[in-house]
Amino acid sequence: MPWLILAAMGACAYLYGLSMHATLLCLISKAVPVLALLGWLQDAPPGPYRRWISIGLMFSLLGDILLAWPVDLFVFGLGAFLFAHLAYLKAYLVDCRRPALPALALALLAGISLLSVMAGKGLGDLLIPVCIYALAISAMLWRALARVGSHVPTCSAWLAAAGALAFVASDSMIGINRFVLPFDAAPYLIILTYWLGQWGIAASVFGQNKRAY
Repeated sequence: MPWLILAAMGACAYLYGLSMHATLLCLISKAVPVLALLGWLQDAPPGPYRRWISIGLMFSLLGDILLAWPVDLFVFGLGAFLFAHLAYLKAYLVDCRRPALPALALALLAGISLLSVMAGKGLGDLLIPVCIYALAISAMLWRALARVGSHVPTCSAWLAAAGALAFVASDSMIGINRFVLPFDAAPYLIILTYWLGQWGIAASVFGQNKRAY
């Protein structure tokens, strides 16, 4: 519980800084929620699933810092989150490797739809990095959804799936706001769905069985 309180405090500080255009406060507080989730995970059952989720959170923490820095480090932040998604993908493969073709179709549809919207406005030099990132997050979403209805504990499966969907929603809004049509509520909606996604993914570790398939 103390870790989640710290996460909530960091989130509130960041949202306040965002509303007040306090760059320094945003820079200091943005990474606090994910850092707190890393601390929270130390109370979860140990094993490869927790290890890979923790690695994903570490890369996310790096991505948070890079994207909050008052210099355009978007590509580097994108790279950090790319590795985060690959770590989450590895975690989901620890306990479930069934094909789950409907989940694959849904993930591909989400990735292709987002990519086509952004590419329609032109991505320039970012086309290849964004394509690679879209592939990685689609794969992550596929494997998260594949765990639902399998032998994986129900609570863990649904939390991971909901977290992955929230993460995709957050990234979709980043793409739309940056490359298609900026909108005023974007910074708030992006960060809130992102934090919800990370919380869902982290929470899926609790109650996770120790068997690997």
